[in-house]
Amino acid sequence: MTKNDMIEKFARESYTEMNELVLPNDTNTFGNLMGGRLLYWMDICSAIAAQKHCSNVVVTVSVDNVSFKRSIKLGEVVTIQAQVTRAFNSSLEVRMEIFASNLPEGTRVKTNEAYYTFVAVDADNNPKAVPVLIPETEPEHKAYEDALQRRELRLILAGKLKPENAKKLKALVSLFSQKN
Repeated sequence: MTKNDMIEKFARESYTEMNELVLPNDTNTFGNLMGGRLLYWMDICSAIAAQKHCSNVVVTVSVDNVSFKRSIKLGEVVTIQAQVTRAFNSSLEVRMEIFASNLPEGTRVKTNEAYYTFVAVDADNNPKAVPVLIPETEPEHKAYEDALQRRELRLILAGKLKPENAKKLKALVSLFSQKN
């Protein structure tokens, strides 16, 4: 099946939300959620979003742009919201936002955000074509367009694309150069 034969899916169809309560076994000696545990939860949530989009098994190929803005404390509830931002040939980019809620206090704060990339694979672990992603809202359209720059950067860092062939990144650098 070629890319043109694939069905199209809306970005909203991949939306996934996962909640986890931070327990003592999830924390370090300071009572904060361990970063590795959060990355593990994020991998699960984003993989579910990717699988919803392509109705297929996926494997993680890239974890990038993870930002840690605030520690998450013992007893807080972690909410991870994931959605596919763009689908390429066999790969998908998933954006996540992470929030920490203190239920007794009634507070909720954004603590992290990240992008993960997945590849859909067949039974023999070979890449498999994924459905085209259709953005609907303005934020979905922006994330969809910006995904090309992030993809080029990932490919450059992986040694799969030469910087001089990164058209979207060149345009971005040119735009910043003109402003300065």
